[in-house]
Amino acid sequence: MHIQKIAAFSEGQTGGNPAGVVIAEILPSDTDMQRIAAEVGFSETAFAAPANDGWRVRYFSPESEVPFCGHATIALGAALALQHGDGIFALTLNHARITVEGRRTGDTLAAALQSPPTRSEPAPEALVAEALALFGYVQADLDPRMPPALAHAGADHLLLTLKSRAALAAMRYELAAGRRFMQTHALVTVVLAHAESATLFHTRNPFASGGVYEDPATGAGTAALAGYLRDIGWPHAGGIDVVQGEDMGVRSRLRADIPPEIGASVRVSGSARIM
Repeated sequence: MHIQKIAAFSEGQTGGNPAGVVIAEILPSDTDMQRIAAEVGFSETAFAAPANDGWRVRYFSPESEVPFCGHATIALGAALALQHGDGIFALTLNHARITVEGRRTGDTLAAALQSPPTRSEPAPEALVAEALALFGYVQADLDPRMPPALAHAGADHLLLTLKSRAALAAMRYELAAGRRFMQTHALVTVVLAHAESATLFHTRNPFASGGVYEDPATGAGTAALAGYLRDIGWPHAGGIDVVQGEDMGVRSRLRADIPPEIGASVRVSGSARIM
């Protein structure tokens, strides 16, 4: 079985979040997909097989299946473009149907996904207090312009926005405690964000539920953040740019284009590189 390794949301030939990609005639068994994802060791591996007018796709972290993964979808879009040429590919996930566009220009690969529908709601105070304690923050660290929220764009995330870039850089937590927190509250990740401007955000994305301390680029989290900003009336001017992974030494860049309709899919795009 051929396993491709592609870094999504890269900056040229550096950075990005590595994903495994397996394109097969039929999907392997659940046991085999979980085993392969653990052996690959990246935060997610995408498995795709032809189905009807597109592709059936499932995503596995080293420890569990996840309903949707943005960076692995970008990696899959790049892999499909390499195999089938530039195009828009229909994907059937466990709970949604989306598309990914893949294209190649010379040695450069790029892809753009259309997320599942988005939604958000205020986060319960008790959940926020527990999260602040986990990451070593206090209420005064939060940016009051963007209240804590539960945000969804194919997967569930807790979103906390911080007043300062220094607070974001200082994020620390214990992996086992983070895993218990995320599994107890059915969260795939926690999105920690800082607004440098109305349209430029810095983020970090703990992914303890999948056994990963932190992801350097997270398309699903970026889509959820973008949908939330639309929900609260943030002046995003139609889109945001996101820098992630900088504090890990793996600078990555994501773009989210935000249509005005509440709940509508968000387009998340970026470059990709073969590893």
